[in-house]
Amino acid sequence: MLAIIQRVRKAEVVVDNKQVAKIDQGILAFIGYQKSELNDNLAEKNKKMLEKIISYRIFEDEAQKMNLSLLDINAELLLVPQFTLAADTSKGRRPSFDSAMPPQNAELAFQNLRGIAQQTYAKTQFGIFGADMQISLINSGPVTFSFEI
Repeated sequence: MLAIIQRVRKAEVVVDNKQVAKIDQGILAFIGYQKSELNDNLAEKNKKMLEKIISYRIFEDEAQKMNLSLLDINAELLLVPQFTLAADTSKGRRPSFDSAMPPQNAELAFQNLRGIAQQTYAKTQFGIFGADMQISLINSGPVTFSFEI
């Protein structure tokens, strides 16, 4: 399971010219699943990734140190499925998606993550799996991290 997280001042997801998700200060997280995870306990991985994202200390305290988490500042979270995270870019000039989890499995995995997030962190919004999403954001910092679980 892969994630790219960005500390944002705001972010939104638009599908078919309709806003489907919007957050103010918080974290925009792009989530991808790999084919090699098909036999893994994805519910456990989703839970672990979500816990890492919401407790990762990337917000500044009063001394301007990255010492506060999403939980600490009660900010918002936007989770967006993005299969291109699993691309192999090591050869040639075109990405290979052979390592990405098949769409039907990845959609189930993302729906599981969505359910866990809804129960765990009420201030969570979601992108739409398989949709052509237009994502707008103002990256704060910029602050961006990648995770693999």
